[in-house]
Amino acid sequence: MTTDLTTLFAHELADRLRAGDVTSSEITAAHLARARMTDRGLHAWLTIDDDRAMEEADAADARLAAARVEGQAAVGALHPLLGIPVALKDLVSLKDGQCTAGSRILEGYRAPFDAHVTERLRDAGAVILGKTNMDEFAMGSSTEHSAYGPTGNPWDLGRVPGGSSGGSAASVAAYQVPVSIGTDTGGSIRQPAGFCGIVGARPTYGRVSRYGIVAFASSLDQIGPFGRDARDAAALLHAVSGRDERDSTSAPIPVPDDLLRLPDSDDEAASWLRGKRLGLPKEYFVEGMEPGVASRVREAAAALEAAGATVEEVSLPHTDYGLAAYYIVAPAEASSNLARYDGVRFGYSVRGGEDYIADYLATRGGGFGPEVKRRIMLGTYALSAGYYDAYYLKAQKARTLIRRDFDLLWAAGFDALVAPVSPTVAFAFGTRLADPVQMYLADACTLPVNMAGLPGMSIPCGLSDGLPVGLQLIGAPWSEAALFRAARAYEGVTADAGWRTVRPRDLALLMDPAMRTPAERAAAGD
Repeated sequence: MTTDLTTLFAHELADRLRAGDVTSSEITAAHLARARMTDRGLHAWLTIDDDRAMEEADAADARLAAARVEGQAAVGALHPLLGIPVALKDLVSLKDGQCTAGSRILEGYRAPFDAHVTERLRDAGAVILGKTNMDEFAMGSSTEHSAYGPTGNPWDLGRVPGGSSGGSAASVAAYQVPVSIGTDTGGSIRQPAGFCGIVGARPTYGRVSRYGIVAFASSLDQIGPFGRDARDAAALLHAVSGRDERDSTSAPIPVPDDLLRLPDSDDEAASWLRGKRLGLPKEYFVEGMEPGVASRVREAAAALEAAGATVEEVSLPHTDYGLAAYYIVAPAEASSNLARYDGVRFGYSVRGGEDYIADYLATRGGGFGPEVKRRIMLGTYALSAGYYDAYYLKAQKARTLIRRDFDLLWAAGFDALVAPVSPTVAFAFGTRLADPVQMYLADACTLPVNMAGLPGMSIPCGLSDGLPVGLQLIGAPWSEAALFRAARAYEGVTADAGWRTVRPRDLALLMDPAMRTPAERAAAGD
């Protein structure tokens, strides 16, 4: 029973919960046991709070029991995530829980309040198991930049899960939790979702409040869901979305209830594609893209077309500026946001004597990792006198042109765009650490979406060399419901595809309690 529960989708668990076949306490205990058993070899989690999780599961069971007394209508009004385990990326504030953002400079810090998304999950009755590993301050594409060691990929434990939300993605792919929360600043949900063979979505900027989220780049950061299928990810996005007066960038746009109405039937789901117009941007097939990745994406586009959609090659001519513009704007905002970590108010602190400046420099020098320092220096340089106009202002102008490219396609009547998520499948540990530019190129296909503030998502579209390939769906602002319908339609079209029955190939290894950690394997060159 325990093993079966961890392999079910969240919506299947919800159905069993409401039918009385299982309790939230049983569901939670099963996932806690699996996470504890398998995480040494994966290192997806930074903390797991068994006691808190079981208390929340008991509360969910009591809430469901009370609703049953009121009648079926009361049960039907409960959110689908009631009693369902969820993981939080370790930059989401959880009252009295740790919040390190993957950095030593926040080691020991415990949040005094809940983030907005945490409050929403509590309102829905979800069960929070703990906090997942991540690149330090969300700066990275592999989770190798975590101060607490890397996370492995359940498909190949010698490879990265992507980043910066690698722990959240790996925990879902390894059946440790059905759904999880990540953040996406330049692709940090979509890229790890693609690498781990699951669904991950970045909503329109402003759809989800950033209150209580440790900031990286405030005009780019956005919270989003991971799930093993479109229905689960959509339900999680529904739970955490909505206006929040504490975040001035949170939009007063109604949360679409259609996120909870994706079709159960594959045929009904696929029928949505008829008459839809999809664009295939030629610029996203970048130089150096692995042939297997390009083939899977084009095969996915052909499957969508065969189901009734029209797929046309389109151009986003300013895409090539996306990478350069992003690595001016994001570090500039990071240099400002990270100025608050001074060792005085919270977190890691070096106190050597009477010299405050020396203590300040020692705190930041010892508390921040090399990638964070690199981006702070780059951002400070771009904002400095004499360089602001030459770099930051030009990057913002390029950002406007990137957004305009997308706007022209929406005005021309395209319903969505389909594209690769990443030029490659998951790469091996250590292969890009010595060359930051190569690491940054891993996000070349995802960055433009963030620069334009658009919604985008990754869904599995097959395997290349036995590893997952992600198909990226990009939509107009506030079109999340339509994007999830497109994702569910693609699931319906490919329901019988052989690759859908393939599970992560290293899952069995994770059951070995003597399994080496990702850091040990990376150090050994495995």
